[in-house]
Amino acid sequence: MAALEPFEVFAIRYARVDRKSSENFLGGDVHESGMPMDYFVWMARSESKTWVIDTGFNQAAADKRKREFLRCPTQGLKLLGVDASEVEDVIITHLHYDHVGNFDLFPKARFHLQDSEMAYATGRYMANPFFSHAFEEDEVVAMVRNVYKGRVSFYDGDVEVAPNISLHHVGGHTKGLQVVRLWTQKGWLVLASDASHYAANMNERRPFPIVVDVAQMIDGWDKMKKLVDDPANIIPGHDPEVMNLFDAPSSELEGIAVRLA
Repeated sequence: MAALEPFEVFAIRYARVDRKSSENFLGGDVHESGMPMDYFVWMARSESKTWVIDTGFNQAAADKRKREFLRCPTQGLKLLGVDASEVEDVIITHLHYDHVGNFDLFPKARFHLQDSEMAYATGRYMANPFFSHAFEEDEVVAMVRNVYKGRVSFYDGDVEVAPNISLHHVGGHTKGLQVVRLWTQKGWLVLASDASHYAANMNERRPFPIVVDVAQMIDGWDKMKKLVDDPANIIPGHDPEVMNLFDAPSSELEGIAVRLA
């Protein structure tokens, strides 16, 4: 069997917001303290292929939702040698505003999405603000337009898109949330996205409060652990500690991006 081609994987930080710990756990947190949130997109690059995972949000969305916008995610990609206008493949973990904005900056990309996520984002639950508040109508409509343009690849559950990368449906946070498994020099690595906003959500088994199915969210943590040899290779989606646990690939990228593998 031929050796798998490893990916270099990067987390790119583009925004942040101050939060209380009680806002990050279902039922709150009796040990109330500050617990800020970072916003990331990710990039995986092998010798033959580059994938972008999620596309973040822009300044207008940051102003609307009172987030501190640090930079356009495409600026971080540019510093890593990736031109968003030339990117061919973008994995969308789910359709929340902070994961699918900036779609217009990826004009050549094919988007990879779960069937169940599109059904959720365009279906009956969006009439209820509890479920719809983390979506932006214009971004969902834009993705529908991309479907009509033939630019979306849909998946129904787990799929190996190449021998060194696979997508795994976990749901929980949204109906169609998917995580990304990548082969690296460190072994298999999983980008959890919002399957676990913080490491503490998964490690302490305390769900994040934006959720459609709590049981499915908890099952997702167990599923991710089976996808890696080392739980340290599960990367949470919004945890500021990611920037402390991993090194920047260069001095120019300090505070902007870290290399995960």
